[in-house]
Amino acid sequence: MSSQSDKKVRIGCSSGFWGDTVTSVPQLVYGGNIQYLVSDYLSEITMSLLAAVKNKKPELGFTPDFLESTAPHLAEIKKRGIRVITNGGGINPTACVAMLQNLAKKSGVEFNIAEVSGDDMMPNKEQLEKMGIKEMFSGKPFPSTVNSMNAYYGAGPIVNALNRGADIVVTGRATDSALALAPLIHEFGWADTDFDKLAAGSLAGHLIECGAQCTGGNHTDWEMVQGFDNMGFPIAEVSDDGEILITKPPGTGGLLSVGTVAEQMLYEIGDPQSYMLPDVTADFSQVTMLNTSEGVRVKGAKGRAPSQNYKISATYLDGYKATAVVVFGGGKASKKAHVIANSILDRSRKVLKKLKLDDFEKTYVQIIGAEDSFGKMAMTEEMLPREAVLWMSVKHQNKKAIEMWAKEIADGLARASLLRECLP
Repeated sequence: MSSQSDKKVRIGCSSGFWGDTVTSVPQLVYGGNIQYLVSDYLSEITMSLLAAVKNKKPELGFTPDFLESTAPHLAEIKKRGIRVITNGGGINPTACVAMLQNLAKKSGVEFNIAEVSGDDMMPNKEQLEKMGIKEMFSGKPFPSTVNSMNAYYGAGPIVNALNRGADIVVTGRATDSALALAPLIHEFGWADTDFDKLAAGSLAGHLIECGAQCTGGNHTDWEMVQGFDNMGFPIAEVSDDGEILITKPPGTGGLLSVGTVAEQMLYEIGDPQSYMLPDVTADFSQVTMLNTSEGVRVKGAKGRAPSQNYKISATYLDGYKATAVVVFGGGKASKKAHVIANSILDRSRKVLKKLKLDDFEKTYVQIIGAEDSFGKMAMTEEMLPREAVLWMSVKHQNKKAIEMWAKEIADGLARASLLRECLP
């Protein structure tokens, strides 16, 4: 009979963002031998988009991808006893749970589904404004046009739901890593002062939270990666002592190496000695990784008490923006793209003056193929390719300015095209 120290918990992650592939769920459910299926859909820009959707349609505001990818496999998930945790509830976990219950009923299975809410901080907007809260990175003052605010909570409420028998947990803005940390706390009984173990569990969650990013999907040495069409999604097998094995379902593509996993560890953590999370302040600076025949073994995370503060993701209305992308071909394509872009901006600014509108708040022009990002190391003009892509955008507080620019860019690009369709 195995002891607690021999126990392993296998957690597979089927999504790293809103829009990830639907092929990952069956891959993990049927071939991953997992106990928990987690899916992460939320980023700051996703919260903004979901808030906008909910403002238009109050019954929406969650990520439909979760339902689309999971619903066809609910019967198998039930049969295998896999428990599911997702932050796909987004801005509206209540609506997500209601739809999930209907889909489960249609599949002929029943689940104990828990909804975790409470991250909505909009009722506290006036209070936060009076406190003089500033943006944590830029120091900008609290915007007057905030239309959503959500606190990043940790594993605690998810653990509570699991302890109470939830088969599926749908959350709002939980931290990405908490989706995997919660089942580890639930299974191993880690205390909220077991900081090294909480840091290890958070690391396990962080390594798989972006889906196939740690299995070669975003690897620097991408040429070493095989089978992009069948990319394997990650599984974290974790022991009670916090040791982690990162693996993927057999027969899948991608690459598991110290390189792929280490790149993901460093992704978006800021200070690796002080990765601040609601459950723990993690130190990954002493983490070691080892390639094995099974996968990549990871250990050495350290932790200390978390801060007393929560991070809040706030979205606010800040004017209008439009973007255009067009391909230029032929000799000196990149130079031509620069000339056309500048002419469109110059002409648009003349129109803005006639309309008695302010100049654009921001403009952005990038010529892909001109090697602008290489600075002094860029190729000389005669070495540049015969194709270039103009990426151009403008921002303005007045929608009329954006609509005017859209007409001007259409005209400017049509006149600059090598191939034009002549309309009758």
